[in-house]
Amino acid sequence: MPQSLSKVILHIIFSTKNRELWFDSDVRPRMHAYLATVCRDLGAEFVHLGGVADHVHIVTTLPRSVSQAEFIKRIEKTSSKGIKRFNPRYRGFFWQSVYGVFWMSPSQLEAVLQYIEAQQEHHRTRTFQEEYRELLRRQGVDFEEPYVWD
Repeated sequence: MPQSLSKVILHIIFSTKNRELWFDSDVRPRMHAYLATVCRDLGAEFVHLGGVADHVHIVTTLPRSVSQAEFIKRIEKTSSKGIKRFNPRYRGFFWQSVYGVFWMSPSQLEAVLQYIEAQQEHHRTRTFQEEYRELLRRQGVDFEEPYVWD
């Protein structure tokens, strides 16, 4: 039987609204596990997460049955609702409305996973904004500073 085949690997970056420090080291593993479950429930075959208190990096495969925009919208919406159920203190939690998503080849995967694993180290010397600007530049994404942040 004919079958359409696809393997699109995405590097998705979400920041908390206003880069608020919502995810301390106690809740971060739980939040990452929850986001991984959301991605798998949507049909992703591979999921790896990392991040710090104000943002998350998700490396995942794009399910064949959903568009990139719909996939990300569903991750944001589902995870935002779920995170608010973690604890009453998360009732005010929101993701920033702007996100980054980049396609990568399988040959880039290991380097990106290592980069994500080293998030704590990266952010000892630079902010999320500095990191994000650099990622946008490396990916060749033109952007206007006022429209990148909310």
